[in-house]
Amino acid sequence: MDLNEPEKPADSGTTGQPVAGGKAPGLASRGKVLVGAVLAVILVAGLYLINRYWIAPSLRTQAAMMAGDHPDAPEISLTDIEGKRLDLADYKGKVVVLDFWATWCPPCREEIPGFVEMQQKYVGQGFSVIGISMDDEPGPVVDFYKEFRMNYPVAVGNQRIGELYGGILGLPTTFLIGRDGRIYAKHTGGINPAIIQDEVEQLLAMSPTAEKSDFKPALAAGTSTKIELGDPAAIDSEIPGLNLSKLTALQKEALKKQLSEQHCPCGCNFTLLKCRQVDRERCRVSLKLAQEQMEKILKSGV
Repeated sequence: MDLNEPEKPADSGTTGQPVAGGKAPGLASRGKVLVGAVLAVILVAGLYLINRYWIAPSLRTQAAMMAGDHPDAPEISLTDIEGKRLDLADYKGKVVVLDFWATWCPPCREEIPGFVEMQQKYVGQGFSVIGISMDDEPGPVVDFYKEFRMNYPVAVGNQRIGELYGGILGLPTTFLIGRDGRIYAKHTGGINPAIIQDEVEQLLAMSPTAEKSDFKPALAAGTSTKIELGDPAAIDSEIPGLNLSKLTALQKEALKKQLSEQHCPCGCNFTLLKCRQVDRERCRVSLKLAQEQMEKILKSGV
């Protein structure tokens, strides 16, 4: 060996052999590709799940609300607190905000000044607010009416009217009724008056006879366009909550006998029949059991 020949540098791995403590370039490259592919699969799966369980249901809910279900508003015929007759039928052709409220309800007290302003602003365009107080007696309602300078008709409601409107289980409960007499939206609980005002303006622009298919309700908590109303035949029934029109006289008597022999498990200590008569609106236990008994009688043909 020539002692003057320069020493060759150590192999840096260019020959394809791995350097101590390192990885072959081909292996590292394949690892990056694999990690990238896994991340891409995770991203696609994540987007799919977000679309399926979040975006798509939200869009379907919004579309359903836009389409809505616009039933005819049930008839209301009462005497208002000024002694005048209040018939909802007389308001056909107008946009109506039908507000179920009570003097002891704080959110109701907050909303009413906004309704007073709306009444003043839109009354000339075929609009009216109607207040249905769910107080037990008219005395406090008359005082409240004067204190808040309410400028629209107010009457004290009753249980039957509440049931006709699907059961007023929370106050305030407000219905938006179009010129065609259909219900377009329902708001349960206090809501920003600006939201109701926007809906009122939409309904004021509609035809007095045609259903407004492009009505856009407020997408807010407590708002619904799927309006579930009560069945008058079930409300006025001998057994409240049950439509007995399909039963014969003998079947009705058999049903009442069965319900009077069974105790309601809701804790009221009444029979099923008595519970339906006393707690007709709130007790879902006696209603369900009574409906089941009626179905059995209908199927048996007895």
